[in-house]
Amino acid sequence: MSYTITATTRTEIGKGSSRRLRHAGKVPAVIYGPGKEAISITLEHKDIINIQVNDDFYNTDLTLVVDGKEIKVRVQDIQRHVFKPMVEHLDFKFA
Repeated sequence: MSYTITATTRTEIGKGSSRRLRHAGKVPAVIYGPGKEAISITLEHKDIINIQVNDDFYNTDLTLVVDGKEIKVRVQDIQRHVFKPMVEHLDFKFA
């Protein structure tokens, strides 16, 4: 199964801006990999929470549409809230 997720780049970085994003129903994330510059992005929480329940989400290539540009990535790390059903942060690696 293939997944396509829409994302936007973010310019504000840090704890405060990430908290504001989470409060607005968004998930801060980063895309990184060898030889490429890291890209900070924002995803919709409702999109992530619905597809992260599928096992193949964690081991297949995903397509992120970042500001109209398609990027192939894989999930590297996912941080969840301790007791709430919330995704707090995602790390992606370039595929």
